[in-house]
Amino acid sequence: MATEIERKFLVRDDSWRQQAAPGVRLMQGYLAATPAVTVRARLAGERGVLTIKGATRGIRRREFEYPIPAVDAKAMLDELAATGIIEKTRYPVRLGPHTWELDVFAGDNAGLVVAELELSGEDEPFERPSWLGAEVSDDPRYYNANLARHPFTQW
Repeated sequence: MATEIERKFLVRDDSWRQQAAPGVRLMQGYLAATPAVTVRARLAGERGVLTIKGATRGIRRREFEYPIPAVDAKAMLDELAATGIIEKTRYPVRLGPHTWELDVFAGDNAGLVVAELELSGEDEPFERPSWLGAEVSDDPRYYNANLARHPFTQW
C-alpha cells in the first residue's frame, strides 16, 4: 500500500525558474471528491493517470496511482469530472536530495503558484529555498480537489 507524505507551500517569487527543468502541462479532474476519498483522472503531457487518495491526516494520506490510456483519461475529464478542470504546468526543481514540484496554475486558478515536496517521513529534514513562502499543507483551500470546486480567482 502507498502512502503520500507531502508538504505544500506558496511561492514568493520566480527565482526558482533558474533551476527548473522543463515543465509538463497537466489537466486533471475529480470523478469523486469526498472528505474520505478522491478519485482523479489526469493528463500529464501525453500520459493518462488515475489516482485514488484517502483522507488527509496532517501531511499524510493513502495514495494509489495507475497509468491509463491517455484517450481514457481525456474521456473521463470530458464526461465524468464532477467539478471544474484543474489546469497547470508542473516544473521539477532539484534541490539537494529532493525534487520540488512547482505548479503554475492556469485557467480559473491563474496566478496561483504552489511548491510541493514529497517526503519519506513526516519529520524528514529538507532545504528551504529562498523562493519558498508560507506553508499551506494544512489549508484545505489549496487541495487541488477544492481548487476545482472553488478556484483561486474567486476567493
